[in-house]
Amino acid sequence: MMVTSEIRLMKNLRAFSRYCILFGILASLVFLGFGGLPIGWQVALALIALTVGIPHGAADHIISVPKFASGRMALFLIGYLSVVGVAIWAILSANLLGFQIVVLMSAIHFGIGDAAFISELDARKQNKSKFPKVPYIIASGFTPVVIPLSNSESAAALNEVNPALVNWAGSITPLLFSGLVTISLVSIIWMLVRQRKQEALDLGLLLVLALVAPPLVAFAFYFGFWHALRHTGRLSLELKTSAKLHELGKPMAALGQAIWAGVPALFIVIVFTVVLGLVQGFEFGQDLLWYLLVVIWALTVPHMALTLRLDIKALRPSDSKALVLP
Repeated sequence: MMVTSEIRLMKNLRAFSRYCILFGILASLVFLGFGGLPIGWQVALALIALTVGIPHGAADHIISVPKFASGRMALFLIGYLSVVGVAIWAILSANLLGFQIVVLMSAIHFGIGDAAFISELDARKQNKSKFPKVPYIIASGFTPVVIPLSNSESAAALNEVNPALVNWAGSITPLLFSGLVTISLVSIIWMLVRQRKQEALDLGLLLVLALVAPPLVAFAFYFGFWHALRHTGRLSLELKTSAKLHELGKPMAALGQAIWAGVPALFIVIVFTVVLGLVQGFEFGQDLLWYLLVVIWALTVPHMALTLRLDIKALRPSDSKALVLP
């Protein structure tokens, strides 16, 4: 019953995340006929999608260190938040370098996390078809992050976020764009060759979104409605309260428990972002997106470190301690 519930949830989340990305693609194509989506709307959509994605990392302490007593847990949380604080200071002190590091770090984290989701589903379905993890990790991580940031529309979007980021990749921007599009296409073909049609479909949707959607919309939709959603589904496999509901055959209730665990953090992050911005003297309408992104990027630093153990565990086949190379 439990395994059946987990499979149902993960398959439903996979389908729903695809529909969200497809909606982003279709909406972007419709607006292209009217001169493109206005930048104000892009910012609004980005804020909504980013906000939806925030809770997915808020259960790190419950999953990663479940046996900590209250005193040790308090020390852990102090350390966790200290890392976030240092990361915020670093990004605000060195906007460009901080952004470049975050881009690389996020792409790696997203790729590993998304591949881990597939591996978790494979394990429960007892899928014997080998999953080429390395090409999937590279394509699924870098496509939604780097391609939107290196296309012809990226300058306007980055200028809206922070003008210091506009020329973030310098003279290699065109090479970066064409190179990653090529890598993504090759990875899609490789998935088809290896009879991994579902993974090819995933990568195809992410590539089309990155190519046709405005950069802010492309990244935010991916983060909020793909990565965060699938990660939360994986949290329901580890969270004790969710696991009990899976045992009862209630996959959506199990997902609800995983989401609810992160809801308090959503309000804390929003309040903290506004307070941080006010201290820095930001203009609410103009700078909110920048400060929200800074806080999310800073949270990614300890989040990536804590989830890496679970990701590697999911990616590692039961009979081997190494990733399956293509």
